[in-house]
Amino acid sequence: MSATIHVTRLPHAEGLPLPSYATAGAAGMDLLAAVAAPLVIPPGGRALVPTGLCIALPPAHELQVRPRSGLALKHGITLPNSPGTIDEDYRGELQVIILNAGREAFTVERGMRIAQAVLAPVTRAVWAEVETLPETARGEGGFGSTGTG
Repeated sequence: MSATIHVTRLPHAEGLPLPSYATAGAAGMDLLAAVAAPLVIPPGGRALVPTGLCIALPPAHELQVRPRSGLALKHGITLPNSPGTIDEDYRGELQVIILNAGREAFTVERGMRIAQAVLAPVTRAVWAEVETLPETARGEGGFGSTGTG
């Protein structure tokens, strides 16, 4: 199953490949940094990293932007609003908020794989106000109410 994402490339993304799947079974496509010069993110710092791409998603879809596990494990690099959601009607540049939770400065280089994007269907909800809700075994049990294991 596939869906088409229409894309326009901004000048600062010239020469960079479009997002792609690293393997046949990958769920996420790698997003690349379209920075003109290396960008240093200090420990505890964050930065908005451009991809140089503007997109039009298929109707009833979102693009979820998620951290890359290798960057998280090796350098403490994560996305503070993960997963980030790109709505189908957004037409601005796709950018990624990166947080350096590591102990050392991290340098984002041009073309570096900075995040992954997953195309996902969206189900729109309709709220229906009612007088009472159906009973369940859990009821109003909150955090930790279903046990520790």
